[in-house]
Amino acid sequence: MRERGIPFLWAAMAVLLFLGARVPLQAQTTDDDLLKRLQQQVDQLNQRLSEQENQNKALQEQVNELLKGQQPAPAQAPVKLSAAKIPTVKTGGGEVLTIKGFIDTTFFSQDQNFEFGNGQNAEWPAPPQSEHNRWFSGGDVRNTRLTLDFAGPKLSNGWSLHSVIEGDFFGGYNGTGPFSNEQTTPRLRLAYMDLVRGGTTIRFGQDWTPLFGNVPVSVSHIAFPLGYGSAGMVGWRFPGVYLYQDLTGKNAPTKVQFELGLFQGSWNGPGNNLAWQSAGNVSFRPQIEARFNFSGKAAGGSWSAYVVGHYDRKDLSGVDKTYTGTLHNGSLDGKAAEIGAKFESEHWLFHGNAYYGEAIGQQFGNLTQFGDIKGWGAWFQTGYNFTENWSLFAFYGIDNPNDGDVREWVPSSGRLKNQQTDLMLRYKIGPFALGLEWLHAQLDSANTSNTILKTKGNQVALSALYAF
Repeated sequence: MRERGIPFLWAAMAVLLFLGARVPLQAQTTDDDLLKRLQQQVDQLNQRLSEQENQNKALQEQVNELLKGQQPAPAQAPVKLSAAKIPTVKTGGGEVLTIKGFIDTTFFSQDQNFEFGNGQNAEWPAPPQSEHNRWFSGGDVRNTRLTLDFAGPKLSNGWSLHSVIEGDFFGGYNGTGPFSNEQTTPRLRLAYMDLVRGGTTIRFGQDWTPLFGNVPVSVSHIAFPLGYGSAGMVGWRFPGVYLYQDLTGKNAPTKVQFELGLFQGSWNGPGNNLAWQSAGNVSFRPQIEARFNFSGKAAGGSWSAYVVGHYDRKDLSGVDKTYTGTLHNGSLDGKAAEIGAKFESEHWLFHGNAYYGEAIGQQFGNLTQFGDIKGWGAWFQTGYNFTENWSLFAFYGIDNPNDGDVREWVPSSGRLKNQQTDLMLRYKIGPFALGLEWLHAQLDSANTSNTILKTKGNQVALSALYAF
């Protein structure tokens, strides 16, 4: 019995040892599988978390870009931004279109009728002097302007294309009824195309002539600037061909540019002015102007100056000899010379120009009168920035044609002299400006009794402007 029991005992012990070894091995295998599955789940969660962080970062960058676009522009002079920073419109021809302009609203009160009109285009008081219920008021938005600027492609010959179309609302009114005053008509101001290569620009179309120089600062008088055609400021826009040529390099301490313009002739009659039948349109006699521009930096600011010359010839008999009289017949030469200068620093602005001209009514010269009239005009404006936002401007201008010439060519209602003064307090922050302005003008005019008729006028205006 003992001998038979010993092998059994050894067999039982072997089975127990085998089973004891198998149980821990199976438990260890089960734990390893569980750990692997848990590690896989953790890795998957970490991957998802990383992807979510990347998405959040991209969304935050988009939000930051949108917030940048909503920040107001700095309260300073307009800065030229690159095309990448300005929202643009793509056209069918591949050009990049930039839309810009401004909205200008003026609330005014006057004690006299003005020419070229009341409100934003007031320049000189219109006789006779008002005597009863002199003061009247109104609102004017005709300065509002829209400009389409096309940056065209670069051509295969190295030249680049550029063009501008611009308009405002001084094209008259929609009728004459009680609601027509609030329905102003658009008008074309500029329409031209440029060929640009390096420092050379050749312009085709309607643009300001070189005689149009510095422009006085005003929040109320923009399309018809202070002194325009009335107190020393002349020049107009005509279809023509214009050359702009840089004569110095970009890094020159004093930059020099040459301008040359050949543009259509113009005059008042004797034929239909709207059908190119005026004395200035006879034959092929374009108006010619040449100008030199100089600019640089000095005394902590920037300066510029220019000199301009003008020549044209009219045939007063008109196209097909419309005028058959003997008085004021034959050829009439128009001549003019103008100088202008400007200095601007952080706090100060000084600028103005002066001209002498003969028979340049088509360029708003000699108080915008047509005839063989000689005369001169000048204006000057100074401005001071008290703070980053507040500024004060003072303007004086005069136009003084020859009295004898005026009485000969405009005997009953000729304008002999006009003086204009203007004071403006301006608040400006970014693209928004608010201006309180007082305009005073005094006109000396001729009458049939060979005496001088004096007419005075005042305008007080509050204007708001938003430039975009």
